[in-house]
Amino acid sequence: MPQEKPRLLAISSGGGHWVQLLRLQPAFAGCDVIYATVRDGVRGDVGEADFHVIRDANRWSKLNLVRSALGILCLLLSVRPDIVITTGAAPGYFGARFGKWMGARVIWVDSVANAGELSMSGEKAGAFSDLWLTQWAHLAREKGPRFFGSVL
Repeated sequence: MPQEKPRLLAISSGGGHWVQLLRLQPAFAGCDVIYATVRDGVRGDVGEADFHVIRDANRWSKLNLVRSALGILCLLLSVRPDIVITTGAAPGYFGARFGKWMGARVIWVDSVANAGELSMSGEKAGAFSDLWLTQWAHLAREKGPRFFGSVL
């Protein structure tokens, strides 16, 4: 019996986070990929792939953070990914955190925009990520995140 393809949730906030996530698409070969981001206008970026719009949020809007977290939890319960990959920020954090609680493997790629220090979400994500990456060599540490290059 052929083995099913792993279900991968690729989730991020918008803008540069989304662009960086799309640059990772070649690594998704062989997976059943589900995309989630905060803007419906980028649906065309993923062709016919499964695509979901999630609520955007940041640390300055606690109510939106709660709404975003609940929406992302519902998405995860419905798609049941084997793997969650994200480039951040808050929506990616929730996707990765809840995905880990559900048994998914988690890959966090901190945004290339965070050149001076890890993002707040990226710093927190290290505790539960199976693969924790930075795109800046000088931010890599022995216990993570690791550096293998950048996606931009």
